[in-house]
Amino acid sequence: MTLLVELSLRDLVRDWVRFLGNVAVMAGVIVPLLVLFGVRNGVYDALIGRLLDNPATLQIDTRGNSSFTEADAELVRGWPETAFVTLKTRSLFDYVNVRARGGNTIREAVAAPTGDGDPMLAPQSGLKPGEAAVSAALAGQLGLAVGQEIDIVTQAPERPRQLVLGARVGLILPEERASGRVILTELALLDLIEAFYDEYALPDHGITAGKPLAGRVADFEGLRAYAGRLETLAPLQARIEAQFGIATEAATAQVAAVLGLGRNLGLALALTATVAAAGLAAALVFSFWAEVARKRRMIATLGLIGLDHRLIALFPVIQAAVTALAGLALSFALFGVAAMVAERLFETGLTEAGGLVRLSLAQALMISLGVFAFVLTASLAAARGALATDPAVVLRDDA
Repeated sequence: MTLLVELSLRDLVRDWVRFLGNVAVMAGVIVPLLVLFGVRNGVYDALIGRLLDNPATLQIDTRGNSSFTEADAELVRGWPETAFVTLKTRSLFDYVNVRARGGNTIREAVAAPTGDGDPMLAPQSGLKPGEAAVSAALAGQLGLAVGQEIDIVTQAPERPRQLVLGARVGLILPEERASGRVILTELALLDLIEAFYDEYALPDHGITAGKPLAGRVADFEGLRAYAGRLETLAPLQARIEAQFGIATEAATAQVAAVLGLGRNLGLALALTATVAAAGLAAALVFSFWAEVARKRRMIATLGLIGLDHRLIALFPVIQAAVTALAGLALSFALFGVAAMVAERLFETGLTEAGGLVRLSLAQALMISLGVFAFVLTASLAAARGALATDPAVVLRDDA
């Protein structure tokens, strides 16, 4: 076996023109496919990343004035497509006034409910009791910082006094996550504001006039739900609409367009790779087979000196393995150069996000193993030719 490997390598060195030709053919096919695959990864992953960077991409909001209960929220929360869900109070009472505790500046803000696991609060899992999250715009206008006390002030024409509720800033939301003046707080606080507007007495907060709060039945206008993955956004939206017979709002069309682009790019790449692989297979099969046919006398001589025919059949396989290794090395080197050139030529803004042309180590290893197996398979035709070589017949014909 050692002798056969040595002879195979020496033959490659002696016939270096054919060897370099096969390596060049491999690189000519593999490098464009690597670039296409890398661009597909870079562009698609960047688009997916931008969608996932904004939690609102996975958000589903109910539309209209419907009626929901905590049991409805628990039902949706138990579905496998759901990552988070919270009830919403009536949109008529979404606007509150916010000021820093002891401050004179007051700003109107949109109040929304939140809870543990809300993607809007990531990477935090939730807020502590008595905390609220405020948008960067609201924090900037009021000079708020994390840990600072704030007052949430509400007033209604029918009520003689304002409702003032205290909270502590637990998180300042990034601008890209919550634009404008927004405050997120626990649902119980927003439900308390709604009870204030509905003219219920809130003695714990200094509102003694009004209907007794004990007789109030909590009823919510809508749901705010989040899908766990981009692929489950459309199914979750359809399931909510079918379950409650309502209309909803979500970025389903945008997500479906990006996912469809990924599938189409994958199909196009698979088709291109299949056609290229067929051409490469034909070139390598004929090259290896022709080389065995050209060296019939040498193979016959090896048989006469006592080498087993099965070992002799490995002669083209060993040379194919060396050719594959050299072709892969050259291909990845050229791919690296092409990727750097592409990053400099195209101002896509993706370089900062991870690169226009991306190929992970795992993907590179899978491609290498696939190409290696492919080339060795192509060499089997030549190996069969070596097995069929009869030393006596070859030497007799040559004589």
